[in-house]
Amino acid sequence: MKLVLVVVVLLAPQLISAQLVLPVDCSDIYNHDNSQLSGVYTIYPIGSTSAVQVYCDMDSEGGRWTVFQRRMDGSVNFYRPWDQYKTGFGTAAGEYWLGLENIYHLTLRTKHELLVDMEDFSGNKAFARYTEFSIEAESLGYRLNVSGFIDGGAGDAMNVHNGQKFSTLDKDQDSSPSNCARAYLGAFWYSACHYTNPNGVYRWGADGTLYAVGVEWQQWKGYDYSLKSISMKIRPVQ
Repeated sequence: MKLVLVVVVLLAPQLISAQLVLPVDCSDIYNHDNSQLSGVYTIYPIGSTSAVQVYCDMDSEGGRWTVFQRRMDGSVNFYRPWDQYKTGFGTAAGEYWLGLENIYHLTLRTKHELLVDMEDFSGNKAFARYTEFSIEAESLGYRLNVSGFIDGGAGDAMNVHNGQKFSTLDKDQDSSPSNCARAYLGAFWYSACHYTNPNGVYRWGADGTLYAVGVEWQQWKGYDYSLKSISMKIRPVQ
C-alpha cells in the first residue's frame, strides 16, 4: 500500500504538468516551439476533453494562425444545419469548419485578429486582415465582432457582416426578410445578405448562371466568381 501511494505521489506532478501544456490554439504550439511547420495539429480550445484537429498556418504574416474555415477543392459539402456548424465538420487536412462553439471559446478571453487568405483559379492571391475578431455565446446567436480592416488586395467584405448573428439553412438569424442561408446555399454571419459567402457552393471560377451562391469575396472578384480557395484564421494579438 505504501509503495502504491509513493508511485501516485511521484506521478501526480507529471500529470499536472501534462495538463498545463495542452495547447489551446496554434499560437501556443508555435510559442512552445517556433520551428514547427504549417500542418495539422491537435488543440484543446475548451480544456483537456475538447481535443480537436486543426490546420495551423505557421507562415502567413508571422504565423501562429489557427485556421477555423478552409475551402480548397470542393470535397466537403458546406450546406449544413445549425448543429453541425456549432460543433464543426470536415477534416483538418482538407476542407473543414472548426465549429462555432470552439471559435467562441478561442476568442473569449483574449483579443484576437483575423486573416482571410484567398486565391482565384489563375493563381492570383489576396488577403484581408482585421485587428479585432470575436464571436459571442450561442445564447446571443454567436454574433460577430470584427473591425480594424487592413487591405491585402482583397478589399473589405466583412464590414457589412459585423454585428450579425450566425445563420444556417435551419436557423435564420439574419437581417433579411428572407433566409439568406437558403437563398445563397451557405451559412455565415449574413446581414441582408452578403459581401462574402465563404461557405457557399464550391464552383469553378467565373459563372453567372446562379447569382452569388459560390465561394465569393465580392470586393475582390464580384458575385459571379467563385474562388479556388479561401481560409479564415485567427490568432491572439501580442
